[in-house]
Amino acid sequence: METDREVLMSLVTRESKGAAVVLTYANPPWGTMTAPGARQMYAEAKAALDDPSVRCLILTGGVPGIFIRHYDVDELADMSARLQDGPPPSPPRADAPPPAPGFLELTDIIAAADKPVVAAINGLCQGGGFELALACDLRISTPEAESIGLPETRIGIFPGGGGTQRLPRVVGEAKALEIVLRGLTFTGAEAHAIGLVHELAADPLARALEMAREWEGRGAEGIAAAKRLTRAALDRPLSEGLSEERRAFLEVMRTDSARAALEAARQPAEIQKV
Repeated sequence: METDREVLMSLVTRESKGAAVVLTYANPPWGTMTAPGARQMYAEAKAALDDPSVRCLILTGGVPGIFIRHYDVDELADMSARLQDGPPPSPPRADAPPPAPGFLELTDIIAAADKPVVAAINGLCQGGGFELALACDLRISTPEAESIGLPETRIGIFPGGGGTQRLPRVVGEAKALEIVLRGLTFTGAEAHAIGLVHELAADPLARALEMAREWEGRGAEGIAAAKRLTRAALDRPLSEGLSEERRAFLEVMRTDSARAALEAARQPAEIQKV
């Protein structure tokens, strides 16, 4: 019988491409996310994000035509049965211990990463797969992607991996409600037209690697601060955000990378005199 360890070894591959790391998720033939797959993806993502030499993380799918189809429905059905037989969920507590690494923790570390994370959506990307893509900073899709979105309400549940919280920040409350309540999905081209993905590319991974090369020559501290501040902008009053932005700007200005880049960008003396 295949062990959990053997399953883990087979679902995610890691490849370094310059200063970028590409994590490829493959669970043939269906390409669904599973608990073992989420644990391995978490471990590989955390290792890459903790490595200061890595400047960008890229997620893509390893089954042809599939990014991540959706979270495994059999696992969800089993969870539903276990929950019916157990006590109701406890209210959230600020002092509760962190849960064991899994899918929810994977989306959280990606959203909170201090470096860019790009979803190279090379096909089907629904439910948990799209929630993982929503946690990324940028989403690039092939126009031929057959289905991108959140169809959970069609099977009696709702997006529980961050979809109800992150989607309104991407497309606004009104459009997010339409997508979530109706369980809508879109082709790659349709998803781009309404802002679910940032770009269309025939080869999303190749395009993501082009972006990654842009960040290689830029200060890591500036990129990290820019991401952190922009991510938090809608979660606090404007005055608080501006105050933190100004403090962080001065901190980044003190770094060697900022000083070197600014010196290199100085105008030639003959232009300054004009």
